Order: sequence, then structure tokens, then C-alpha cells
Amino acid sequence: MKLYKNLVNSVAETLQEIFVKNRYADKAIEKVFKLNPQWGSRDRRFVAEAVYDIVRNFRLYSELAQSQKNFWFITAVWLVIKEIEFPDWQEFKNLDREAILIEKEHLKDNLPVFESYPDWLWNLGLEELGEDAWKKEALAMNAQAQVVLRVNTLKTTSKKLIEEFAKTNIALKEIEGIDNALSLVKRENVFQNSFFKLGWFEVQDAGSQLISNFLDPKLNQFVVDACAGAGGKSLHIAALMNNKGKLVSLDVEGFKLEELKKRAKRAGVFNVETRLIEDSKTIKRLEGKADKLLLDVPCSGLGVIKRNPDAKWKLSLEVIERTKKLQQKIISEYSIMVKVGGEMVYSTCSILPSENKKQVDAFLQKNSNFEFIRDKTVFPSEGFDGFYMALLKRVS
Repeated sequence: MKLYKNLVNSVAETLQEIFVKNRYADKAIEKVFKLNPQWGSRDRRFVAEAVYDIVRNFRLYSELAQSQKNFWFITAVWLVIKEIEFPDWQEFKNLDREAILIEKEHLKDNLPVFESYPDWLWNLGLEELGEDAWKKEALAMNAQAQVVLRVNTLKTTSKKLIEEFAKTNIALKEIEGIDNALSLVKRENVFQNSFFKLGWFEVQDAGSQLISNFLDPKLNQFVVDACAGAGGKSLHIAALMNNKGKLVSLDVEGFKLEELKKRAKRAGVFNVETRLIEDSKTIKRLEGKADKLLLDVPCSGLGVIKRNPDAKWKLSLEVIERTKKLQQKIISEYSIMVKVGGEMVYSTCSILPSENKKQVDAFLQKNSNFEFIRDKTVFPSEGFDGFYMALLKRVS
């Protein structure tokens, strides 16, 4: 492909937004797209793929560039690794392709550098999962995430959506073992698709979809999604309930609940009520009412590094420790909403046992009125994002 200096420069500038100004990668890319409305789809794809791949492999590429701040040169290293020919530009005069490739081979045995993880995170993974399992997951998390859709069964079927997409030359395939989950055969921007605007589908990873299925809400039940955010799982729960019964979606961020309302309207969901958690009284008012409670708690996000590779560089041990305290606080305080005989799912998008089964065990030790039913971990090496989910039942 022919390289244009403005595109390479935009990649370098976007990396600076991420690593110097601490902007999230998706927001930084969104910003550069808005500043360059004249770009076509090929230009946008080049910039987005370059930025995400460099962020994903930042430790390796910055090591090869011998700099963590010269983002133009780091981008040049990426071009060398990807075997992309570039013009005889002044900025590339001192670039030694052969030396870069030789050094890359030398780094293969230094896995934290070669696979691009901070030392502390690599060591934490080894400690929690063991060497073989962590290496397998660390490698898998460096793959590009698939684009997965959840068919909105309130409006259409998988068969119908596949047929309609095929008419616009977009191929979808069913995901084995997950009803109404479809993956794109080739990456596309589906947010501009007319069927998205009609509410026929949501973009939601396959592992994430398993959580609502694991909760297994029934028609006419009283269900609470207590950490609803912008409502991806709430919308799925509503569809599983076929709009029958009551769904209360809670969150501490009002703007996220406003987004949920917009999405619910588009999806044809009308059995959901949003409530802002202003204080403990919000939870107290729902004490003993929920047939089903979903606690999709804040977490490290290690399971979704495929989708958010900059999390590797924004996380810290301190952040994870604070998050684990919050997880235990939420499960301890919010569990009162479950009625006797009702069920609760505790879930995260992490693969660390300390955020998952160990949190559940700690809760059960202090709360004998709940019993453990089963749990499930979805690992990134299985092809999608990583998630954990545990089903508990209130018995008294």
C-alpha cells in the first residue's frame, strides 16, 4: 500500500494522546477521526489498526525503537515488523531495518517484553494462573478481538439478520453454543448499519452474552441488574424475559443510565426501569424483592485486553487491590436485594481468581444464607473475551 505522511503522523500523534495525555485508545482514535473527516474507510482502517497494534505491543516496539517517547520512530518500527514499504522520508533516514529484525529475534526469550506486558502484570498472571495457563492467556489476549453481535430477539431472529446482512455483502456466522450470537466474518463498522439503528442487534462479545444466559431470567420475574452501566446486559436480560416482568437497572453513574434509556428505546425494551444509586437507601428499598440479581462488578478488565489493549499500561497493582475491596463491598451490601429462594450471579471481565472465585468464597464464608450453585470461567484462549460468572442461591 502507498503510505501518506499525514496518516503516519496521525498514528504517532494518536499514540501521544494515549501514552502522554493518558487518553483511552478508543477516544483518541475517535478524536483523530473527527479531525480528519475527509478520510475514506481505508485511511481510517490503517490508522485504527496501526494504533491498536502498537498499543497492544507497545513494550516490544518501544524496546526496538529504543524509546518510549519517539512515537514517529515507534510507528516506523511497526512498519518494519509488518513488512510495509515506506518512502525515502527524512524521518526514516536512520532506520536500520535489519538491526530491528535481528533484535526482535533476540527478544523472543524475554516473554514479558516480547509479548508486551509490564513486569508486575506478567508476574501477577504467573502467580494467579500458573506458568502454562498464564502464557497461553497472555498470548491469546494479544490477538485482535472479534466483532460479535447479539441478535435482539424482541425484533428479529438470527436467520433473518444473517439473510439481511448477506444482501449488503456482509457475512455473519453463528457462534456454536450461544443462542443469537453472531460474529462478523470480516470486520465492519456496523454502528452505521441500518439494522443497528432499527435495534435489530447490539454489539456484545460472546463471553458477555453468556452472563445473562447464566442468570437465566424467566418471564414475569422481578430482576435487578445492579451494576448496569450503559445497559448491554440489561437489554439482553429484557430480551430473555420477552419484555414480561420487571427489570430494574441500577448504577452509580447517571449518564450511563441515560445511555441505557436511549438504547432500550431503540431495542424496543419497555420492561426496564433505571434507578440511580444515590445512597444505601436505593438498595435498601429493594431488599428481598429480586427473583434474580446480576452483579457485574467493576474489575481489572484483564479479560477484555483484546478489546482494550491500553488497559495493560493503565492498570496497576494498587488499582486492582482497590477494585477487589470494592467488589467485596458490592457483593456484601447488594446481596440483600435477593429474596429467599432467589438467585444471584456475581460476574467480572477478569480472569484472575483473586477477583473471581476467591471473592465468592470470601462472601460465602460470611453469609451462610447463600449457597454456591456453580461457576464458569470463559478464557480469552477460547476465542473471545475473558469472563467469570458464579451462581449463588439465597436459602434463608
